[in-house]
Amino acid sequence: MTEHLARFGIDYERWPPSHSISDDAPAEEILATYAKEIDQLKARGGYVTADVIDVNPETPGLEAMLAKFRREHWHDEDEVRFIIAGHGLFHIHPAQQPVISIEVEAGDLIRVPRGTWHWFDLCGDRRIRAIRLFQDAAGWTPHYTDSGVDENFLPVCFGASFIPRTSAG
Repeated sequence: MTEHLARFGIDYERWPPSHSISDDAPAEEILATYAKEIDQLKARGGYVTADVIDVNPETPGLEAMLAKFRREHWHDEDEVRFIIAGHGLFHIHPAQQPVISIEVEAGDLIRVPRGTWHWFDLCGDRRIRAIRLFQDAAGWTPHYTDSGVDENFLPVCFGASFIPRTSAG
């Protein structure tokens, strides 16, 4: 998968779990626990700040937040996420190419380069906790494409809810 995504400029790495984090750990503890990895990523990509996004069904304003993430957009900087828990779906729309959907889960590191059209949605459990890195201290700023292509995709995740096809005969 790493090689396939690299053809579209997407960096993907799988980090084996090396830190134990409780489900209710505060953001400060997560950032401190992953400080070494965050510092390496900052040096590698020119990132200046990191935070933790923690989304679950009880998150206030969840639908409004997801409405922003679900619209196709691009950024003036890379979008970097290291998934701590939960899972979601990145839809990447490379120029003059079909949309690529990538389900991310705990241990996945993904970098969507600046200027790449994409959108994000949660899977059925509507939970994700991730470290986000930014090149601009102002944080996440979308530029919406209004192409409408995002309206043709549903958040179909394969995790625990996936039912494999049975062979006939």
